[in-house]
Order: sequence, then structure tokens, then C-alpha cells
Amino acid sequence: MNFLAHLLLAGDDEGLRLGALLGDFVRGNPQGMNFSAATYRGILLHRFIDQHTDSLPDVARLRGHFQPPFRRYAGIIIDLAFDHELAKRWAEYSNSTLLQFDSEVRELLARHREALPAGLIAFMRYADQRGLFAAYREESEILFSLYGLGRRLSRSNPLHRVGEIWHEMKPALSVGFSTVFPKVQQGVAAWLREPGLAPPGE
Repeated sequence: MNFLAHLLLAGDDEGLRLGALLGDFVRGNPQGMNFSAATYRGILLHRFIDQHTDSLPDVARLRGHFQPPFRRYAGIIIDLAFDHELAKRWAEYSNSTLLQFDSEVRELLARHREALPAGLIAFMRYADQRGLFAAYREESEILFSLYGLGRRLSRSNPLHRVGEIWHEMKPALSVGFSTVFPKVQQGVAAWLREPGLAPPGE
């Protein structure tokens, strides 16, 4: 899952949402990093979502639709494609508009700016320039994001060429989202009911 999905799956809790964004920028054990219990839990939730999604047979089958040289990078493409599908279908999953949700995320990050790592600040600067997350509704924005990701990877990769297969893969990606996202929602609901997910001493 990518940023928009992680944020939605975190629900309305501010700490969980902050952890949802921090999850891609905090390495190792977040215990002892001066996060609140809710933010710590949000980082763990982010990691659970990634692991749970990757473990689903539906995702494995979807990866199988990709041919070389794209198959090796199918996970990255699927993540962005799922955010595209979520943005297009936003009204099915949220009572607020995508623009309202986007504004709430900006306000959340402004309140916690002093605690944000440089990588997240840089990403949100990029997000502001591109009009994310609302712009994820546009195929062109997803392809642009994949192009940018490809440029940042150290090894040669085909992410700048995803446009060549996008329309061929789009039906499978759309159906895959419809199948996978409800299962991830169920997994998250079960995970949130589990005890013992706060840092020791909280």
C-alpha cells in the first residue's frame, strides 16, 4: 500500500495517522524514538499493512500478470495503482472529500513539524507541488510518480516505461484493488483489536 491507503486505513486517530506517514521514513525499532504511544502504534500498523498485503494470495496472483522486466517491480507499481484506484473511488470509503482529507493531513503535519524526519518533510514539499493526494486520481500523476521513483533507485529499472503496459494492466489492477482492499481493511480491524501494541511503559 502507498501513502493514501495507509492514511485512510489509520482511521481518524491523529497518532495513528502520523505513524502511517512516518512508517516509510523510520527504520529499525521505533521504540525509544520519543514518539507518542499512538504514533508508535501507527508505525507498527504501517508495517503490518505492508506485510499483510504482500502475504495475500490475490496480490501474488496480481504480480503474476506482470511480464519481465516489470515483474521485479510489480510491488511498486501495484502500490501506486491501488492509491490511484482509492483516489478515484474515495467517496466509497470516506465521508469527507479527498480535498478535505488532504487538508487534514497537511494540518496534522504542521502541528508536528518539529518531530518530522527530513525525508518526510521533503516528500510533503513534493506532494504540495504536485497537488497530492488528490492528484492520484489522474493516471498521468501515477506514471509521473513511478518515473520519479525509478530515477531514485540505484539500479537500472523500467519504471519510466510503465506507460507502455498501463492500459493493458489497468483492468487487472482495478479488479485487484476491489478484491484486496476489503481484505486489508479486515486485517487492520483485527490488528487494532489486539492488545500489547504500545511501547513498554505506556
